[in-house]
Amino acid sequence: MKRINTLLIGIASLLLLTFVVFGIGRAQGEVQPSDPAAYYKAKCIACHGPKADKRFDASLTDEQYIEAILKGKKPEKPPNMPAYGEKGVTAEQAKALLEHMKQLRAAP
Repeated sequence: MKRINTLLIGIASLLLLTFVVFGIGRAQGEVQPSDPAAYYKAKCIACHGPKADKRFDASLTDEQYIEAILKGKKPEKPPNMPAYGEKGVTAEQAKALLEHMKQLRAAP
C-alpha cells in the first residue's frame, strides 16, 4: 500500500511539473497565430521587414499567398518560406496574417 501511495505521488508530481513547465513556456513568449500582429512580429518580420515590403510578390492572388503561408514556398535562392500550416496556423489565421501584411504595406 505504501508503494502505491509513493507511486501515485510520483506520478502526480510529474504531471504537475509537466503542466507547469509547458504552461510557463507558452505564457512567456510563444506567440499564437490568432494574434496576426504579434505573430508577424515574432515569425515573419525577419524576412519580410517591418513594412512587409520584402519578399512580397504583389502579383499573387490572396489564395496563392494563403497557400504559401500554409504550405511554404521554396524560391530559387534561400531563405525558404516555412510551411506554417504544419505549425498550427489555420487558413483563417493565414488570411488574417495576410490582411495584416497588406495593412503594413499600405501604411505611410
